[in-house]
Amino acid sequence: MTTRIESYRRAGWTFRVRDTGPIDGPVVVLLHGFPQTSSSWAAVAALLNDRGVRTVAPDQRGYSPEARPRGRFAYRSSELTADIVALLGAIGRPVHLVGHDWGSRVAWAVAAERPDLVATLTAVSVPHPAAFVRSMLHSDQAVRSYYMAMFQPPLLPELLIRNRPDIFYGLLGRSGMTPEMIDTVRREIVDTGALTGALNWYRGLPFSTPTDLRAVVSVPTTQVWSDGDTALARAGAELSRDYVTGRYRLEVLAGASHWIPDERAADLADIICDTAGFTTEAR
Repeated sequence: MTTRIESYRRAGWTFRVRDTGPIDGPVVVLLHGFPQTSSSWAAVAALLNDRGVRTVAPDQRGYSPEARPRGRFAYRSSELTADIVALLGAIGRPVHLVGHDWGSRVAWAVAAERPDLVATLTAVSVPHPAAFVRSMLHSDQAVRSYYMAMFQPPLLPELLIRNRPDIFYGLLGRSGMTPEMIDTVRREIVDTGALTGALNWYRGLPFSTPTDLRAVVSVPTTQVWSDGDTALARAGAELSRDYVTGRYRLEVLAGASHWIPDERAADLADIICDTAGFTTEAR
Protein backbone atom coordinates (compact mmCIF):
# COMPACT_ATOMS: atom_id res chain seq x y z
CA MET A 1 0.00 0.00 0.00
CA THR A 2 1.41 3.38 -1.04
CA THR A 3 -0.91 5.55 1.05
CA ARG A 4 -0.80 6.22 4.77
CA ILE A 5 -3.04 4.24 7.11
CA GLU A 6 -4.44 6.55 9.76
CA SER A 7 -7.15 4.09 10.80
CA TYR A 8 -8.84 0.89 9.72
CA ARG A 9 -12.13 -0.84 10.47
CA ARG A 10 -13.05 -4.36 11.49
CA ALA A 11 -16.39 -5.74 12.67
CA GLY A 12 -17.79 -2.25 13.12
CA TRP A 13 -14.86 -0.96 15.17
CA THR A 14 -12.35 1.71 14.10
CA PHE A 15 -8.72 1.40 15.13
CA ARG A 16 -6.25 4.29 15.21
CA VAL A 17 -2.88 3.78 13.54
CA ARG A 18 0.49 5.58 13.62
CA ASP A 19 2.04 5.12 10.17
CA THR A 20 5.48 6.74 9.82
CA GLY A 21 8.65 6.44 7.78
CA PRO A 22 9.26 6.07 4.04
CA ILE A 23 5.99 5.14 2.39
CA ASP A 24 7.76 2.74 0.03
CA GLY A 25 9.99 1.14 2.67
CA PRO A 26 9.69 -2.39 4.05
CA VAL A 27 6.93 -2.50 6.67
CA VAL A 28 7.36 -3.27 10.35
CA VAL A 29 4.13 -3.55 12.36
CA LEU A 30 4.52 -2.73 16.06
CA LEU A 31 2.00 -4.07 18.59
CA HIS A 32 1.90 -2.46 22.05
CA GLY A 33 1.15 -4.12 25.37
CA PHE A 34 -0.47 -3.28 28.72
CA PRO A 35 -0.90 -0.57 29.91
CA GLN A 36 0.45 1.38 26.94
CA THR A 37 -0.63 2.59 23.50
CA SER A 38 1.17 2.82 20.18
CA SER A 39 3.05 5.83 21.59
CA SER A 40 5.28 3.37 23.47
CA TRP A 41 6.89 2.56 20.12
CA ALA A 42 7.80 6.18 19.27
CA ALA A 43 11.54 5.86 19.93
CA VAL A 44 11.87 2.49 18.16
CA ALA A 45 9.80 3.72 15.21
CA ALA A 46 11.94 6.84 14.79
CA LEU A 47 15.12 4.75 14.68
CA LEU A 48 13.63 2.35 12.14
CA ASN A 49 12.27 5.23 10.03
CA ASP A 50 15.80 6.70 9.87
CA ARG A 51 16.94 3.39 8.38
CA GLY A 52 14.41 3.50 5.58
CA VAL A 53 11.79 1.34 7.30
CA ARG A 54 8.10 2.17 7.40
CA THR A 55 6.45 1.49 10.75
CA VAL A 56 2.75 0.88 11.37
CA ALA A 57 1.63 0.88 15.03
CA PRO A 58 -2.07 0.47 15.87
CA ASP A 59 -3.88 1.30 19.08
CA GLN A 60 -5.44 -2.08 19.67
CA ARG A 61 -8.87 -3.21 20.89
CA GLY A 62 -9.87 -1.48 24.11
CA TYR A 63 -7.32 1.27 23.56
CA SER A 64 -8.60 2.98 20.39
CA PRO A 65 -11.49 5.28 21.39
CA GLU A 66 -13.75 3.84 18.68
CA ALA A 67 -12.83 0.20 19.35
CA ARG A 68 -13.85 -0.42 22.96
CA PRO A 69 -16.45 -3.19 23.03
CA ARG A 70 -18.07 -4.01 26.35
CA GLY A 71 -17.63 -7.32 28.10
CA ARG A 72 -14.67 -9.63 28.53
CA PHE A 73 -15.85 -12.10 25.86
CA ALA A 74 -15.06 -9.50 23.19
CA TYR A 75 -11.40 -9.65 24.24
CA ARG A 76 -10.76 -13.35 23.68
CA SER A 77 -7.61 -14.16 21.73
CA SER A 78 -9.41 -14.93 18.46
CA GLU A 79 -10.79 -11.37 18.33
CA LEU A 80 -7.46 -9.75 19.22
CA THR A 81 -5.77 -11.81 16.51
CA ALA A 82 -8.43 -11.06 13.89
CA ASP A 83 -8.01 -7.32 14.52
CA ILE A 84 -4.36 -7.48 13.50
CA VAL A 85 -4.98 -9.84 10.58
CA ALA A 86 -7.36 -7.17 9.25
CA LEU A 87 -4.62 -4.54 9.57
CA LEU A 88 -2.13 -6.72 7.71
CA GLY A 89 -4.72 -7.26 5.01
CA ALA A 90 -5.08 -3.49 4.64
CA ILE A 91 -1.31 -3.15 4.28
CA GLY A 92 -1.45 -5.65 1.46
CA ARG A 93 1.95 -7.30 1.68
CA PRO A 94 3.88 -9.44 4.18
CA VAL A 95 5.22 -7.45 7.12
CA HIS A 96 7.83 -7.85 9.80
CA LEU A 97 5.73 -8.27 12.94
CA VAL A 98 6.90 -7.06 16.36
CA GLY A 99 5.01 -7.25 19.63
CA HIS A 100 5.76 -6.29 23.22
CA ASP A 101 3.98 -7.66 26.29
CA TRP A 102 0.35 -8.42 25.27
CA GLY A 103 1.27 -7.29 21.75
CA SER A 104 3.74 -10.16 21.70
CA ARG A 105 1.00 -12.62 22.65
CA VAL A 106 -1.05 -11.40 19.68
CA ALA A 107 1.98 -11.44 17.39
CA TRP A 108 2.70 -15.09 18.19
CA ALA A 109 -0.89 -16.01 17.28
CA VAL A 110 -0.92 -14.00 14.05
CA ALA A 111 2.41 -15.43 12.90
CA ALA A 112 1.20 -18.98 13.60
CA GLU A 113 -2.20 -18.58 11.94
CA ARG A 114 -1.24 -16.42 8.96
CA PRO A 115 2.40 -16.99 7.98
CA ASP A 116 1.49 -15.75 4.52
CA LEU A 117 1.12 -12.26 6.01
CA VAL A 118 4.22 -12.33 8.24
CA ALA A 119 7.79 -12.30 6.96
CA THR A 120 9.48 -12.39 10.39
CA LEU A 121 8.44 -12.24 14.04
CA THR A 122 10.16 -10.38 16.88
CA ALA A 123 8.50 -11.25 20.20
CA VAL A 124 9.52 -8.91 23.01
CA SER A 125 9.21 -10.03 26.65
CA VAL A 126 6.20 -12.37 26.37
CA PRO A 127 7.00 -15.89 25.10
CA HIS A 128 4.91 -18.27 23.02
CA PRO A 129 1.66 -18.94 24.97
CA ALA A 130 2.45 -22.64 25.43
CA ALA A 131 5.95 -21.77 26.63
CA PHE A 132 4.41 -19.34 29.11
CA VAL A 133 2.16 -22.06 30.54
CA ARG A 134 5.02 -24.55 30.74
CA SER A 135 7.24 -21.95 32.43
CA MET A 136 4.87 -21.98 35.41
CA LEU A 137 6.00 -25.55 36.07
CA HIS A 138 9.70 -24.87 35.54
CA SER A 139 10.21 -21.52 37.28
CA ASP A 140 8.64 -18.92 39.56
CA GLN A 141 6.43 -17.66 36.72
CA ALA A 142 3.18 -18.41 38.57
CA VAL A 143 4.28 -16.17 41.44
CA ARG A 144 5.31 -13.42 39.03
CA SER A 145 1.88 -13.55 37.37
CA TYR A 146 -0.16 -12.93 40.55
CA TYR A 147 -1.49 -9.62 39.21
CA MET A 148 -3.30 -11.41 36.38
CA ALA A 149 -5.69 -12.92 38.93
CA MET A 150 -6.14 -9.52 40.59
CA PHE A 151 -7.36 -8.05 37.30
CA GLN A 152 -10.12 -10.65 36.79
CA PRO A 153 -12.99 -9.24 38.94
CA PRO A 154 -15.21 -6.72 37.13
CA LEU A 155 -15.08 -3.09 38.23
CA LEU A 156 -13.05 -3.62 41.41
CA PRO A 157 -9.60 -3.12 39.84
CA GLU A 158 -10.83 0.05 38.11
CA LEU A 159 -12.20 1.41 41.39
CA LEU A 160 -8.99 0.60 43.20
CA ILE A 161 -6.83 2.22 40.54
CA ARG A 162 -8.93 5.38 40.53
CA ASN A 163 -9.31 5.63 44.31
CA ARG A 164 -5.83 4.43 45.25
CA PRO A 165 -3.69 5.21 42.21
CA ASP A 166 -0.56 5.03 44.36
CA ILE A 167 -0.94 1.24 44.52
CA PHE A 168 -1.19 0.75 40.75
CA TYR A 169 1.43 3.34 39.87
CA GLY A 170 3.69 1.97 42.58
CA LEU A 171 3.42 -1.47 40.97
CA LEU A 172 4.40 0.02 37.61
CA GLY A 173 7.29 1.90 39.19
CA ARG A 174 8.64 -1.26 40.83
CA SER A 175 8.49 -2.99 37.45
CA GLY A 176 10.86 -0.39 35.99
CA MET A 177 8.62 2.38 34.66
CA THR A 178 9.97 5.90 35.09
CA PRO A 179 7.80 8.71 36.51
CA GLU A 180 7.44 10.06 32.96
CA MET A 181 6.19 6.70 31.68
CA ILE A 182 3.74 6.39 34.57
CA ASP A 183 2.40 9.86 33.79
CA THR A 184 1.84 8.71 30.21
CA VAL A 185 -0.16 5.73 31.48
CA ARG A 186 -2.30 8.09 33.52
CA ARG A 187 -2.89 10.44 30.58
CA GLU A 188 -3.36 7.86 27.82
CA ILE A 189 -5.07 5.00 29.68
CA VAL A 190 -6.72 6.09 32.92
CA ASP A 191 -7.82 9.62 31.97
CA THR A 192 -9.12 8.62 28.52
CA GLY A 193 -11.42 5.82 29.66
CA ALA A 194 -9.26 3.05 28.18
CA LEU A 195 -8.61 1.34 31.51
CA THR A 196 -11.48 -1.17 31.41
CA GLY A 197 -10.70 -2.17 27.82
CA ALA A 198 -7.05 -2.63 28.73
CA LEU A 199 -7.91 -4.80 31.74
CA ASN A 200 -10.34 -6.81 29.62
CA TRP A 201 -7.39 -8.34 27.79
CA TYR A 202 -6.70 -10.26 31.00
CA ARG A 203 -10.39 -10.94 31.63
CA GLY A 204 -10.76 -12.43 28.15
CA LEU A 205 -8.18 -15.14 28.82
CA PRO A 206 -10.69 -17.72 30.14
CA PHE A 207 -12.59 -17.43 26.84
CA SER A 208 -9.56 -17.98 24.66
CA THR A 209 -9.32 -21.28 22.83
CA PRO A 210 -6.53 -23.78 23.54
CA THR A 211 -5.49 -23.75 19.88
CA ASP A 212 -2.96 -21.01 20.75
CA LEU A 213 -1.12 -23.53 22.89
CA ARG A 214 -0.68 -25.91 19.96
CA ALA A 215 0.19 -23.29 17.34
CA VAL A 216 3.62 -23.53 15.75
CA VAL A 217 5.38 -20.57 14.13
CA SER A 218 7.18 -21.28 10.87
CA VAL A 219 8.57 -17.81 10.09
CA PRO A 220 12.04 -16.64 11.26
CA THR A 221 11.61 -15.61 14.89
CA THR A 222 13.56 -13.74 17.55
CA GLN A 223 12.53 -13.84 21.20
CA VAL A 224 13.77 -10.86 23.23
CA TRP A 225 13.94 -11.10 27.00
CA SER A 226 15.47 -8.82 29.64
CA ASP A 227 17.05 -10.03 32.86
CA GLY A 228 15.42 -7.23 34.86
CA ASP A 229 11.89 -8.29 33.91
CA THR A 230 9.88 -8.73 37.11
CA ALA A 231 6.84 -10.14 35.28
CA LEU A 232 8.41 -12.84 33.12
CA ALA A 233 10.91 -15.55 33.97
CA ARG A 234 13.65 -16.60 31.56
CA ALA A 235 12.22 -20.11 31.36
CA GLY A 236 9.39 -19.00 29.06
CA ALA A 237 11.78 -17.28 26.68
CA GLU A 238 13.95 -20.38 26.46
CA LEU A 239 10.98 -22.72 25.99
CA SER A 240 9.64 -20.66 23.07
CA ARG A 241 12.23 -22.38 20.88
CA ASP A 242 10.12 -25.54 21.02
CA TYR A 243 7.26 -23.84 19.14
CA VAL A 244 9.21 -22.38 16.21
CA THR A 245 10.06 -24.48 13.18
CA GLY A 246 11.72 -21.60 11.35
CA ARG A 247 15.00 -19.89 12.20
CA TYR A 248 15.00 -19.01 15.91
CA ARG A 249 17.21 -17.08 18.28
CA LEU A 250 16.95 -15.75 21.82
CA GLU A 251 18.30 -12.28 22.58
CA VAL A 252 18.85 -11.43 26.25
CA LEU A 253 19.22 -7.76 27.18
CA ALA A 254 21.20 -7.41 30.39
CA GLY A 255 20.25 -4.71 32.85
CA ALA A 256 16.89 -3.90 31.21
CA SER A 257 13.46 -3.98 32.83
CA HIS A 258 10.24 -5.25 31.27
CA TRP A 259 9.77 -1.98 29.35
CA ILE A 260 12.26 -2.70 26.59
CA PRO A 261 10.82 -0.48 23.80
CA ASP A 262 11.05 2.58 26.05
CA GLU A 263 14.27 1.69 27.83
CA ARG A 264 16.40 0.04 25.13
CA ALA A 265 15.01 1.42 21.88
CA ALA A 266 18.33 1.38 20.01
CA ASP A 267 19.11 -2.23 20.97
CA LEU A 268 15.61 -3.34 20.01
CA ALA A 269 15.73 -1.50 16.67
CA ASP A 270 18.99 -3.33 15.90
CA ILE A 271 17.44 -6.68 16.79
CA ILE A 272 14.38 -6.00 14.62
CA CYS A 273 16.61 -5.08 11.70
CA ASP A 274 18.78 -8.17 12.18
CA THR A 275 15.72 -10.43 12.32
CA ALA A 276 14.21 -8.84 9.21
CA GLY A 277 17.51 -8.84 7.32
CA PHE A 278 17.65 -5.03 7.00
CA THR A 279 20.86 -3.08 6.99
CA THR A 280 21.49 -1.37 10.34
CA GLU A 281 22.88 1.71 8.57
CA ALA A 282 20.60 4.67 8.02
CA ARG A 283 19.64 5.35 4.43
